[in-house]
Amino acid sequence: MKVLIEFEKSPLLFKDPKKIISCHAHDEVASCFVEMENEIASGHYLAGFISYEAGYALEQKLATDKGYDFPLIYMGVYERPVKNAVDVRSISRKAAGRLEIVTTNKSRQEYFEDIDAIRSFIERGDVYQITYCMKFLLGYKGDKYALYRELFDAQPVPYPAFLEAEGFSVLSLSPELFMKKNGTHIVTKPMKGTWFREGIMNNLFGGHFLEHDPKNRAENVMIADLLRNDLGRIGNNIRAPKLFEVAGYRTLFQMTSTVTASIDADILLHDLFKALHPSGSVTGAPKIRAMEVIRQLEGEDRKIYTGAIGYITPDKDLMFNVPIRTLLFRGNAGEMGVGGGIVWDSTPQGEWDECMIKAGFINPLK
Repeated sequence: MKVLIEFEKSPLLFKDPKKIISCHAHDEVASCFVEMENEIASGHYLAGFISYEAGYALEQKLATDKGYDFPLIYMGVYERPVKNAVDVRSISRKAAGRLEIVTTNKSRQEYFEDIDAIRSFIERGDVYQITYCMKFLLGYKGDKYALYRELFDAQPVPYPAFLEAEGFSVLSLSPELFMKKNGTHIVTKPMKGTWFREGIMNNLFGGHFLEHDPKNRAENVMIADLLRNDLGRIGNNIRAPKLFEVAGYRTLFQMTSTVTASIDADILLHDLFKALHPSGSVTGAPKIRAMEVIRQLEGEDRKIYTGAIGYITPDKDLMFNVPIRTLLFRGNAGEMGVGGGIVWDSTPQGEWDECMIKAGFINPLK
């Protein structure tokens, strides 16, 4: 298993694990966290991922006895990472193949019906916002790392990662930080708010339009408040030093806010992830009810999409992204989740169009 973490332009390559900690059922998640704690206490690094569905196991109300065909937790145990950039980027020198979008897992009609259903939940007061996702089903014959490199070069992002394991590969071109912990200081940067760069005016001024758009600001502050509440379960000195920051990418602008807290430097990993995973930016609010609605309507597992990819040091410092714009391949068949925040004034056609445009970062490579 190889895990390449390239967060914040500081590449780390984890290879040749001593062992892999993994599970496929909710009742195994707690023991995985105990095993992770033991390995960290022994001076080892951990690198890998925690799937979205592991979040159900961390909340008693949501846990089930279902077995999953994709790991809920998949963490390699390593002596140390490789930090030499030349070694990191020499994983493969093969050329990328041809990426094809085969279909979506939801028809337009099914998608429209689900958006209308979410608006009904909002109208009844069950939820305020739902981050609803669909999937693009992909076909690809070629070297997965070469594809990852080509996608990254076409649209650089701050939190990319590549993972290659027996039976699957993960190519994460994520612009979103889930959490970063250094000692007692923890930072989260929930992303909510999108403006597309179609047309001259949007290309030039879309960032300004997004920053001052009332609907996007309302969605963003709602999720920032959710992260404040989640961090309040494990920490204190909760702050939001930056709100409504806008970053530009090749096809769109996106808005983030920064929420920080002080926590115990030795907090148990289970407690940390129980409070925060999955990120509120990929569920909606209130979080638990939103996750129930997501499970009911989406109809299939998200797997790595909107989970968490990252690493943990022996000192319990850590950094994880939110795996959006992330491709999961098993053999030549792949999937890529795409979604958005649904609120009362969302329209089915508008949300469908947003998904199509968000998937545009792979279009040049089709």
